Amino acid sequence: MASVLSIAAPIVGGILSSNAQSRAAKSATGAQTEAAYAGIDEQRRQFDKLQELLKPYVEAGAGAMGAQQGMLGLKGAQEQQAALTALEQSPFFQGLVQQGENALLQQASATGGLRGGNLQAALAQFRPNMLSQAFSDQFSRLGGLTQLGQASAAGQAVAGMGMAEQIANLLGEQGAARAGSLLATGQIKANRAAELGAMGSSYFGSPTFQSGFSNFKNFLGF
Repeated sequence: MASVLSIAAPIVGGILSSNAQSRAAKSATGAQTEAAYAGIDEQRRQFDKLQELLKPYVEAGAGAMGAQQGMLGLKGAQEQQAALTALEQSPFFQGLVQQGENALLQQASATGGLRGGNLQAALAQFRPNMLSQAFSDQFSRLGGLTQLGQASAAGQAVAGMGMAEQIANLLGEQGAARAGSLLATGQIKANRAAELGAMGSSYFGSPTFQSGFSNFKNFLGF
């Protein structure tokens, strides 16, 4: 009886130890997996926040680029003409033209040339020249918004690639944790099996077992 207990006790203890180690490995894997998911959620939250912050700039850039295309006639002659008409009839442009024409009239009045041909020629050229300059200035200002939108969109793209890389790393860590848990559990079971095998070999080769086995064979008449 004592010999049986001496064998059974280590076996039972080993099984309990293996189970405890397996549970610990699974618990550690669960914690790592949960941390990885939390990291992924935070990465996505930060990216969504960045998109929200950059959205007005991206939209402004897209609108400005569309306006530039319209001014260049890339959207058709009708839209190009509409852009020019809107610019010419804008309060800002009308104010500049009025100020300029008044300045020409005052200068001509001071020099006695109100009825001269030079004044009429200057007035005839002034508005088209002002419109051309206003067109160039407007296109340049829109270009600044277009570049701002492009930079914001590029920032979103860079942030997206960074988020994808971070998520890939977190998923890799998660996979490594699971693989490590499986390997650890397998190693625990393998070690326990080896220990049980060694215990069995020791018992079956012991004098007590050999003596009992010999008596059993004699009893059977072998």
